[in-house]
Amino acid sequence: MRRFLRIAVCCLIAACTTLTPRGRGLETIEHIIVIYAENRSFDHLYGLFPGAEGIAQATAEQKTQLDRDGTPMPHLPPVWKQGTREPDPRFPQQLLNEPFRLDAPPINLPPSLQIRNLVHRYYQNAEQIADGRNNKFAAISDAGGLVMGHYDGSQLPMWKVAREFVLADHFFMGALGGSFLNHLWLVCACTAHWPNAPADERAQVDERGRLKERPGSPASALTGPPQFLDGDISPDGYVVNTAQPAYQPSRYAPAPGGDARFADPAKHPLPPQTLKTIGDTLSAKRISWAWYAGAWNRALTDGMQPSAVKRSIIYSNRKGTISFQPHHHPFNYFARFAPGTPDRELHLKDAEEFFAGIDAGQLPQVSFYKPYGDLNEHPAYTDVLSGDEHIAGLIERIRRSALWPTVAVVVTYDENGGWWDHVPPPRGPGWSDRWGPGTRVPAIVVSPYAKRGYVDKAPYDTTSIIKLITRRFDLEPLSGVRPNAGDLTNAFDFSQPLSR
Repeated sequence: MRRFLRIAVCCLIAACTTLTPRGRGLETIEHIIVIYAENRSFDHLYGLFPGAEGIAQATAEQKTQLDRDGTPMPHLPPVWKQGTREPDPRFPQQLLNEPFRLDAPPINLPPSLQIRNLVHRYYQNAEQIADGRNNKFAAISDAGGLVMGHYDGSQLPMWKVAREFVLADHFFMGALGGSFLNHLWLVCACTAHWPNAPADERAQVDERGRLKERPGSPASALTGPPQFLDGDISPDGYVVNTAQPAYQPSRYAPAPGGDARFADPAKHPLPPQTLKTIGDTLSAKRISWAWYAGAWNRALTDGMQPSAVKRSIIYSNRKGTISFQPHHHPFNYFARFAPGTPDRELHLKDAEEFFAGIDAGQLPQVSFYKPYGDLNEHPAYTDVLSGDEHIAGLIERIRRSALWPTVAVVVTYDENGGWWDHVPPPRGPGWSDRWGPGTRVPAIVVSPYAKRGYVDKAPYDTTSIIKLITRRFDLEPLSGVRPNAGDLTNAFDFSQPLSR
């Protein structure tokens, strides 16, 4: 009788759990999925997360914002309306000089409401970080005190996913600044070089490498946002802010009478790049992979229209539209994926194929997914909640699919979007270089083999994703990957049984 009971119990356990199908180790992971959201810092969304290094651990120096002259401000600057020196009436004029809740009185702006964009550019991010003190965010921003705003993320669906699986609380954006540069660092750990870039597109910097101010720029952040002699190209020809691709979809329409697949060369798009990417190293080992972009097919069609035709699919920032941002598609900048090439057709896909692949249990071994504007959480494009619900829905879809027993999903953000975070980016040999890392961003690892309810305090940056893929599939390492960045394997425990 006892033997029968033992067998029954074992059968019941086996019905609820499944052992790893290919042994115990990273080789168990057959599919890696990277979901890349937009423009939120760690403290902005997860600063109140239990067990994480959050706002409560910030020092007084990190929280107290300094004015342009280096003195503590008596209160935060006003929240400026986009592109103006006019205060936004939804915010108090003299907010305390410290972090504040956006979704609590007296402001009461929940994550379901869209909020203005904040400056998030290369030179500004470097100056905001202030050698790790993180106390120049408000002084350098064009949004004033808004940079110190954050949410109680406990009501967001991805917060619940993070509570169940792994939240990395020391994950930093790979490069200083904005989306374009950080998308490149996701796929190649590199910065595009354009030595013959137009002179009027170059930033003007002083002997310290900081942006020069425009004449008439306010001396104090309390009277207006600073005005800089900024540009998309560094003085020595590196593309540190957004440039447009030479291939459609691009914000530059085709040349009149020219090939509709290309941007008008007279508009000076970025010349196609030839640096080695993770796509190159995956293909060299015959590992299947694809970049899936929301609205890719529609944006291709829209981008090939003449400039006189309204191209709202590509660049509209109106909520409720299908907005595609060309600078969010890094592989479209590389010569290997030029229009008409086999690699373009094989690897650059529409998001609908990604969704269908999940449902069919048939994805490439490595998948990158980029939501379009309404679903990527970018301020001014959309709100937080819409994208958070979308990504959480995808996680649930993957968990219900045949992929689940062999999958690892990494959800992270390209960059901080200009929002304050208190943890200084890692610096020193093997970590820092001219390009970064930049500000801390959220990262969540979801897998049947992810540790459960775990806050991972190992140090990572965007290049850690490249490291994970490289290690799992034994690829050629990319030279720009930072030696001291972790490879995310600390987030896994392959000794535990598989469960949904």
